[in-house]
Amino acid sequence: MSRYLRLALVQAPAESFQDFADGLRSRMKSPNAAELVVYPELHLCSVDADTMSVEEYYAAYAEPLDGPRGQALSGLARELGIWLIPGTVLERGADGSVHNTAVVYDPRGELVASYRKIFTWRPYEPMCVGREFVVLDMPGTGRIGLSICYDSWYPEVTRHLAWMGAELVVNLVQTSTSGRAQEIPVNQANAIVNQIWVASVNGAGPTAQGQSLLIDPEGGIRVAATGMEDTTLLSVIDFDRVPAARKYGTGGDSWPWDHFASGDTPLELPLYNGRIDPATWRPAISPETPAGLRPDAPVVHHRPAPDREAS
Repeated sequence: MSRYLRLALVQAPAESFQDFADGLRSRMKSPNAAELVVYPELHLCSVDADTMSVEEYYAAYAEPLDGPRGQALSGLARELGIWLIPGTVLERGADGSVHNTAVVYDPRGELVASYRKIFTWRPYEPMCVGREFVVLDMPGTGRIGLSICYDSWYPEVTRHLAWMGAELVVNLVQTSTSGRAQEIPVNQANAIVNQIWVASVNGAGPTAQGQSLLIDPEGGIRVAATGMEDTTLLSVIDFDRVPAARKYGTGGDSWPWDHFASGDTPLELPLYNGRIDPATWRPAISPETPAGLRPDAPVVHHRPAPDREAS
């Protein structure tokens, strides 16, 4: 049984909650309405933000995840029967700390995942940093990992999410600078080297530079915004392309997760004061992965034989 997901990446400028709710309801009237709808970073926490001090900004937007905004987001997901990633929000923790946090609601309106941004854009982003990688399962479909904007520049983040079994990494972005030009190939590289889907959704102008895109597990750009326009990108993800790429190779040629063989010694990583252990290198397997596409299923790697000189 194939594992398909109809996905909508909403490249829109920052909105008030009411405009966001109205726009989401309007989008869900389409006969092509998505099962998972994704908005950009800080989408609901950016209107007039550039006119505020940090204290005023936090006072206006920082709430506990179960506060009024969270309850309203829960109600919207339940009303529309969708998986909803409304971008990131300013989360005020129990200790008063403020985080840039991605939230995910399921069709019942349950908050099923939250991820605090690890690599904040210092010194311009004053929020406290997170310290946990987060993945979640969509029953019957696949496993999703969460990253936020500058996280994509650190390959360790996407690598860990893939290692935890993520087949799609959703990267929520609000890049208003020229750095968006570099984020596109960075996200494409993250998809290629981890053999996963990557969805990077940026805000539209004037909030951000747009150029949102969806990348498949072999690095192909499935759908993309051409610029800063207010647009919704629709596509269908086939989660089975992840185990297929890992079984048959990217382009039929590369198996990065199968590099290590039994008997290989650990590779020391002085940078991390750690190591790659061949025994733990392979990623976790989503419970939804078909048996025939699991890494331990037999496969013949049709690699060309190396040229050797006659002895």
